[in-house]
Amino acid sequence: MNQPNTIVEKKQLSDDVFRFKVLSPLIAESCRPGQFIILQISDNGERIPLTIADSNATQGLITLIFQTVGKTTHLLAELSEGETILNLVGPLGKPTHVEKVGTVVCVGGGIGVAPLYPIAKAMKTAGNELIVIIGARNRQLIILEEEMRAIADELIVCTDDGSYGEKALVTAPLKRLCENTKKPDLAIAIGPPIMMKFCAETTRPYQVPTVVSLNTIMIDGTGMCGGCRVTVGGKTQFVCVDGPEFDGHLVDFNNMMQRLKSYKQHEHNAHEQCHLDIEIKKQAVAKT
Repeated sequence: MNQPNTIVEKKQLSDDVFRFKVLSPLIAESCRPGQFIILQISDNGERIPLTIADSNATQGLITLIFQTVGKTTHLLAELSEGETILNLVGPLGKPTHVEKVGTVVCVGGGIGVAPLYPIAKAMKTAGNELIVIIGARNRQLIILEEEMRAIADELIVCTDDGSYGEKALVTAPLKRLCENTKKPDLAIAIGPPIMMKFCAETTRPYQVPTVVSLNTIMIDGTGMCGGCRVTVGGKTQFVCVDGPEFDGHLVDFNNMMQRLKSYKQHEHNAHEQCHLDIEIKKQAVAKT
C-alpha cells in the first residue's frame, strides 16, 4: 500500500514540464481551486510552492505540474513513480472566489496554464460562459490544451513564434474580447509576472475586473517569514495568506519583479551545480 506523498503517476508534458499525481488524501479532500502546497524533497533542501493543478478526493490524489527552472524542480523531476516526497504541506492560501458572473475569460501563459485549469473548471461549473486563452513561446510548450478544450465554450491558443494557433501574445485576443460589445465580466490571468502585468494593463481601459495569481519568493507559506510580501493598492500584502490571488489592477508588478531578482545569482549557481551533480550521478550509474 502506498504511503502518503507517494508519486503514483509521473508524466513528462514537454521538454521541461512534468506532471505528478501524488497520494495525499487529506489535501485532496480539503483543497479548493486556487490553493497551493509547499514541498521539500530533502532534509536540507529548500521549500517551494506549487499550485494544486487538480485533485481527486475519492482516490486521494493531487496533481502537481511544474517546470524545471531551478535546482529543486530539477531534483524533483528526477524522482520516479513509487518514490515519496519528503515533506508536503497544504492546502495553503485562499481559494478562488467562484460565483456566476456571466462571461469569464481565463488567460494562461506557459506553466501558468496548470494552476489556471482548476479555476477555469470551477468557473464553468458555476454556470459562467468560459473563454480560455492559453499561450507559450512555441507549440512544444503548450500544455493542457485538450483538458481546457473539454471545459471551455471557446479556446484560443497563441504561440510567440506562430508554430501553433495564433501568432500573438495572449494579450492580443484578450484585447479583442474586451473590445466586443459584450465584454467579459471577469478576467483571470496566471503566468509569468510580465504577462500578468500586461494582461491587467490590457483590461484596465475597459474596466474589466482582473484577478491574478502571484508566485513570489516564499519560505514557510504561513505568513511568518514575510518573504512573499507584495504591494497591492499601496499596502503590503503576503501572497501566502492574503493571496495568492489579487486584483491585477492594484498589484505593483514592477516592485514584485524587482524582488524576484534578489537571489538570481544564487539560484543560477545552485542550478548549474545541480546539473553537474545529476550528470556525475548518471555517469556513475552507467559504469556500474
